Amino acid sequence: MSQKTAIVIGAGIVGLATARSLSLKGYLVTVIERNQKAVGASIRNFGMVWPIGQPDGKLYQRAIRSKEIWKDLADSIGLWYDEVGSLHLAHHPKEWEVLQELQASFSANGRQVKLLDSASIQSAYNGINGNNLLGGLYSPVETIVDPREAIAIIPTYLNEYLNVNFIWNTTITEITDGKLKAGKQEFHADLIFVCSGQDFETLYPDLFAEQAITKCKLQMMRFAPETEGWRIGTSICGGLSLTHYHSFKAAPSLQKLKEHYAAEMQDYLDWGIHVMVSQNHLGELTVGDTHEYANTFDPFDKANLNKMVLDYLQKFAISGNWKLIQTWHGIYPKMTNGDTELLLNPSPGVYIINGLGGNGMTLSFGLAEEVVASI
Repeated sequence: MSQKTAIVIGAGIVGLATARSLSLKGYLVTVIERNQKAVGASIRNFGMVWPIGQPDGKLYQRAIRSKEIWKDLADSIGLWYDEVGSLHLAHHPKEWEVLQELQASFSANGRQVKLLDSASIQSAYNGINGNNLLGGLYSPVETIVDPREAIAIIPTYLNEYLNVNFIWNTTITEITDGKLKAGKQEFHADLIFVCSGQDFETLYPDLFAEQAITKCKLQMMRFAPETEGWRIGTSICGGLSLTHYHSFKAAPSLQKLKEHYAAEMQDYLDWGIHVMVSQNHLGELTVGDTHEYANTFDPFDKANLNKMVLDYLQKFAISGNWKLIQTWHGIYPKMTNGDTELLLNPSPGVYIINGLGGNGMTLSFGLAEEVVASI
């Protein structure tokens, strides 16, 4: 009996996670990527594996499972990661009230979180703005990887350890009856997984148009610290981040905090700005971000949005001497109906995984396991 075959379209994090799960289930897997290397949203992010942002239950457990896979994979190939945790900071009484409520709620559901006062934070971590600092909520679970390094090296791991084949610089333009076409080339497989982000729109335009899905453009920046070897000691987030993640809806006072922001800084809410900082193994600090929703974006970044991000950053971090070394933007699909992902089976043997909405690093490995196990 010949080994069953599977083709995965897209070598971003969703495609790589799907290829891993298919191979472990016994399929002979080929990943086809249109570029020479993955250059989309999977390398244009913080590198945050971020369970704290997921609500209790299925999504939180999926995030925890994804983190376990990240660690196993990284340990196998010497990929850098840092279980540095996360620290959400409060510089306003309403932010502090929300953090106290979250600590009670998360702890009741078994999460390992703790409240830290201002003095404890400033003694344990570097670069925190102590002016008006009331405290913070620390979680030890969150992990940082360098997305650029990780997405580049995982294909080598999949090839060497799991016999996954990669075909680069090849654009799939048609899928029909188990056949994939790329110009004059034709490929065949028992299973086909479309994990190509925006390419879903190209391959299945009518199906894409029927979905409650849009696209999100985010602007980000990377800095070098003033002193070589200087590290914050954790990933840090300002109060605005409390309005961004679904898990924080567990705080009864969150609505009052949103009303406070609406009265004081509506322009930040209009652009979906919340500010976070992660630090990679080189000491470089990734800062962002903004959220602009549309189906088509202009290709130009907005300097005023980057300035808004940096102005807010200074409210909770001492960043005036950081050196700006890169700016960029990323674009990812996002569901508009509240769903956390889009799973479609448009024809026998063909599956589409899409719409993770910026949670690819956090959820992809766990989600791919679930999807492949269900087939």
